Amino acid sequence: MSKGPRSGLSAVSTALLAMSRHLEVRDVLKTIVASARELLDAEYAALGVPDDHGGFAQFVVDGVSDAQWKAIGPLPRQHGILAAMLHEARPERLADVREDPRFEGWPSAHPDMSDFLGLPIRDGDEVMGALFLANKLRPAEGSPPHSRGPKPEGGCGFTKDDEELLTILAQHAAIALTNARLYERSRELTIAEERSRLAHELHDAVSQKLFSLRLTAQAATALVDRDPARAKGELQQVAALAAEAADELRAAVVELRPAALDEDGLVATLRTQIQVLDRAHSARVTFDSCGVRALPAAQEEAMLRVAQEALHNALRHSGGARVDVTLERHGPGAVLRVTDDGSGFEPRATRRAGRHLGLVSMRDRTSGVGGTLTVESAPGKGTTIEMEVPGG
Repeated sequence: MSKGPRSGLSAVSTALLAMSRHLEVRDVLKTIVASARELLDAEYAALGVPDDHGGFAQFVVDGVSDAQWKAIGPLPRQHGILAAMLHEARPERLADVREDPRFEGWPSAHPDMSDFLGLPIRDGDEVMGALFLANKLRPAEGSPPHSRGPKPEGGCGFTKDDEELLTILAQHAAIALTNARLYERSRELTIAEERSRLAHELHDAVSQKLFSLRLTAQAATALVDRDPARAKGELQQVAALAAEAADELRAAVVELRPAALDEDGLVATLRTQIQVLDRAHSARVTFDSCGVRALPAAQEEAMLRVAQEALHNALRHSGGARVDVTLERHGPGAVLRVTDDGSGFEPRATRRAGRHLGLVSMRDRTSGVGGTLTVESAPGKGTTIEMEVPGG
């Protein structure tokens, strides 16, 4: 190998740490490919995750520009050497991929490749993907470090040592991919639980209001001829109930929206949701932030969910005229506060209040990301929910 043992070990360690930092599958795939290409001095690297229909569910490349990738066209199918790696689950190290009898060509915009190193990413008997590198960079004496020099006569530029190193990387890649898949599945379960909770709330709140609205409208119809004044009062009640039902639906829609944390970040996502709540409710709802850095995805999601639960409580149960939300930097972490001027409650009555206000759920979300949750309230004195999380 071109690197010395110390620098090689350091590079491997850096690559493995980079893989373990990400929780989203797509981010893990990108990190694996970039790490493999850099670690083994390849011009190109790619990783394909197969689907069940002869194609690839995901295919990530490194070393190819966006314009070039777009010009190449559709994703490759599971054929030729890629199929061999997936179906036979064995490494492939070739002096010139174009001369292999399994080679079936590539699109005109595809970069030219010769020496090739590929192997499957496996989790037990399951082949999770195919990882491959092309065009070993072999700088000649005095040439730039990432240029291509002459390759060994009659042999592959990638060595047996390269293959062993890529095997180690692939083993850890399988672990990182498995963890990322489990994380995404757990998020899907959380979303399903959230939707189930919202469905119950819609049934308990909106459905009841609509039922009351229908009965009140029927009463107004019966009174309109013999007691117009009472009928007018009933119709005013119909209008009030309809407005309350609309508020409940708007609040539910805000919670059902997928949080755009990946694209917009926690601050922008909270600001947008709070603006919608401010328009939907009679209470004044404000938001202010100061110096907040980007946090790990799990912490941002937990803070968003706690903020939503606390806002839900304040707007539905406190009867207050104002709810203020602040998000501030605290060392490497952040502090979220949701304060209302409503009726408050007795925090020591934790069993009843905890179930009623979702405090158990908020505490679980907070502790799940290593944070702390504080509740300050008293009858007639309003409520403050404070969540603090450490940095990543």
